[in-house]
This record gives sequence, structure tokens and C-alpha cells, in this order.
Amino acid sequence: MALRLLYLIFVRLGDWLVLLGRSSAVKYVELLVLWHEVAVLPRTNPRPRLDWAIVLCSPRWFADSLGGCASTRW
Repeated sequence: MALRLLYLIFVRLGDWLVLLGRSSAVKYVELLVLWHEVAVLPRTNPRPRLDWAIVLCSPRWFADSLGGCASTRW
């Protein structure tokens, strides 16, 4: 456990030193690339559409169908 913690600390410090050596232009380009990835990801992987089978089998419907047995609401 302690060895893993030391490894993670060493890796974070190494990453921090690498960032210190970079110019601000490189950091700006990296941010632009990350922003682009975040913008494109929802278009390439749209949310799944809910159809009746998914809604019918959802846990909330199942809990509601049990009547008074489900004391908590989701």
C-alpha cells in the first residue's frame, strides 16, 4: 500500500515537472484539443433512446409495481 502511494506521488510530481517545462502555447493547444474532444464526443456517441422495453424493465417501475413494499422513492 505504501509502495503504491509512493509510486503515485512520484508519477504526479513527474507530470507536474513536465508541465512546468512546457511553454504556454503548447498548454493552450492541449486545451484546445481537449475542448474539441469534449465537443465531438456527444455527437459520435449519442444517448440511447428509451423504448418501451427499457422503461418497462426499469427499477423504478418494478419498485412501484410492488406497491407498499418499496418504502423509498428513487
